[in-house]
Amino acid sequence: MFIPLHDANFLRHIRVQYVTLAIIVANVLIWVLFGTELFSNERAVRATIFSFGFIPAVANGFESLPAAYDVLPEYTRYLSYSFLHGDFMHLAGNMLFIWVFGDNVEDAVGHLKFIFFYAACAIAGALLHSFMFPDSESPLVGASGAAAGIIAAYLLLHPNVKIWILALGRIPIRLSALWVIGAWILYQIGNFLLTEGDPVSWSAHVGGIAAGLILLPLLKRRGVQLFDRTPEPEVIPPVPPPAVAEEGHTLPGQPEPQKTDEPKSGQEEKIVRPWGRGNAPGRK
Repeated sequence: MFIPLHDANFLRHIRVQYVTLAIIVANVLIWVLFGTELFSNERAVRATIFSFGFIPAVANGFESLPAAYDVLPEYTRYLSYSFLHGDFMHLAGNMLFIWVFGDNVEDAVGHLKFIFFYAACAIAGALLHSFMFPDSESPLVGASGAAAGIIAAYLLLHPNVKIWILALGRIPIRLSALWVIGAWILYQIGNFLLTEGDPVSWSAHVGGIAAGLILLPLLKRRGVQLFDRTPEPEVIPPVPPPAVAEEGHTLPGQPEPQKTDEPKSGQEEKIVRPWGRGNAPGRK
């Protein structure tokens, strides 16, 4: 729908968004090491998705994983799935949203609470996905549920901040967060209500949004206001005045003054399920 670029929204309570950066680094490293064939192979990538992805049919007892894939307690997959991604664009899209909006949410709640907030939004996404598709045998992967919670929380905090985006992936526009994120949330809800059979799990997005809206008021620092009414100023570096030569002298690279008496005016790959039937991972 849109690609966020920059929000010009400065940190007020922390110096560096350590947790946001750590989440991005962890997601990238996991994808490079276990989600590609640079350090692995196709069989190992498939095993990673089924071992750590979230499969509603398994979580709800309709299917059982082979012993080779059953390496974690089932409840841990409600979170572990959010660190896996299907391809580079899937990873890049989620990390970009977390990069642009995550620092200000971390700033509002603090480092430790942000870890809990992120995990809770990811878990909420898996829960709603499981509720909507209880017998789905497709692995759910991706950080979109957690990212959706961050985006929703940002809207509660800074609806008036101006955000540079690429609308439709190619048109640079600067709009307030209220319009940008508000339209994005309505788009997620619309797809959740109207779309069936889509490889994107809109239910996971909506679950993350709901968690973000509920948790942010409970976790924010004391004194942090919701619906900040003052737009964040965007600092533009001052432009130095042009150099002026003394009378009778010419600056380097400047043409000789014209003598006159009058003054002059002057921006999917198929995965085979371990129980023998083919399906692609549900992607967030």
